[in-house]
Amino acid sequence: MSSVKIAITLDQETLIRVDSLVAKSLFPNRSRAIQAAVSEKLARMERGRLASECAKLDPAFEKTLAEEGLNEIIGI
Repeated sequence: MSSVKIAITLDQETLIRVDSLVAKSLFPNRSRAIQAAVSEKLARMERGRLASECAKLDPAFEKTLAEEGLNEIIGI
């Protein structure tokens, strides 16, 4: 996947924390640390959205629907 260069603004404390991770060799540079943080945040948001949509489901209805599908497969 190709990368695109962007400019961001961080507060001083956040930049110090990112630099600390780089200094500990957890990331090779600031860019990789920020890429990882953004990717992780996006993944968490997507999981959260999925969880909130799943919470809207009616377990009894979903069970009935699954059983109907299973019954069709096994020929009951």
